[in-house]
Amino acid sequence: MTASPFLGLSGAVAAEGVDTGVAGHYGNPIVEQRRLERGDAVVDLSGRGVVTVTGPDRLTWLHSMASQSLARLQPGDCVEALLLDASGRVEHAVHVIDDGETSWLIVEGDEAGPLAAFLDRMRFMLRVEVADASDEVAVLGAMSTSALDAAAPALAPTGVALDWVDPWAQPRPGGHQYARDSGHPASDWHWIERIVPRTALAEAAAAVRAGTVEAAGSMAAEALRVAAWRPRFATEVDERTIPHEVDWLRSAVDLGKGCYKGQETVAKVLNLGRPPRRLVLLHLDGSDTVLPAPGDEVVGEKVRPEPADGALPERKVVGRITTAAMHHELGPVALAVVKRAVPADLPLIVLSHGIEVAAAQVEIVPADAGAAVEVPRLPRLGVHKG
Repeated sequence: MTASPFLGLSGAVAAEGVDTGVAGHYGNPIVEQRRLERGDAVVDLSGRGVVTVTGPDRLTWLHSMASQSLARLQPGDCVEALLLDASGRVEHAVHVIDDGETSWLIVEGDEAGPLAAFLDRMRFMLRVEVADASDEVAVLGAMSTSALDAAAPALAPTGVALDWVDPWAQPRPGGHQYARDSGHPASDWHWIERIVPRTALAEAAAAVRAGTVEAAGSMAAEALRVAAWRPRFATEVDERTIPHEVDWLRSAVDLGKGCYKGQETVAKVLNLGRPPRRLVLLHLDGSDTVLPAPGDEVVGEKVRPEPADGALPERKVVGRITTAAMHHELGPVALAVVKRAVPADLPLIVLSHGIEVAAAQVEIVPADAGAAVEVPRLPRLGVHKG
């Protein structure tokens, strides 16, 4: 891919980490957050990848492999789906929109090639074709269609605009939410990802220069995502992640479908109610102006029994930071994955840049998550459900 035209906008500073190739900010990420939240700004997501699947068997074929129900998608339907390994660990996360002829899969940029190669190996004799379209199309993000319309029209090869509307805002039918409903911030998350011709990026950048729409960097989008408790494959997932740990059953798993790889783990952990790890939001002490980096250790103080006089409290690593951000209202916050047994009231400290940063924990997946008893019984393996 060539350099994004957004990097040529005034004040553009290239992003680091998982969002390389796009602008991290344009001089004031806090102001950009407010513009994005109001629906006045677009985010360059041209570092993301897009894989296409065409052919009359595409939906039933994808349905057979994914955690989400895809067989009956109608043109314009938007879903999130996971591809798991045999142990239920997340291998791919895809944002799916179907236009009646093609299923468009939005993924992290470095995932497009491996996903396309995997799907191509799985075609067998089915009437499907797989392609990595990342060089031909790009993705823009926003909190409103009006901002996207001001930037560039969506690709619509069959008359269906390729706007993927994030289902995170509400628990999806057939899913299960570990987080408690009270105070859940997802209702404020109105995220849309628009697929456009890659040549339209220059048009979108020109609209920003003309003042038709504002631009926000990836840092602004990430801060709002963290505040919405929204997991992302590039940041919250490692080689051990299962969907329950980051509350992904809420949006990306249909518990009423079966016969996909990893289903037994999904059912077992759900019925036992014991995800091995759990996602939390951390409110960070900002007095040292230190924002943790992904991978920074989270340690807990063992406060009982009380240490002997003069002794330091016993500490142990209980988790790691996945994403940290400076939010325009909440201040410094982070998502972290911690061990299941970490008590909700345990004082936590993030070790970052040689400094100890105090952290207050907000449960997303609760420490006392119990067995789910009010969810559909999963069908036995080998039993087909359309």
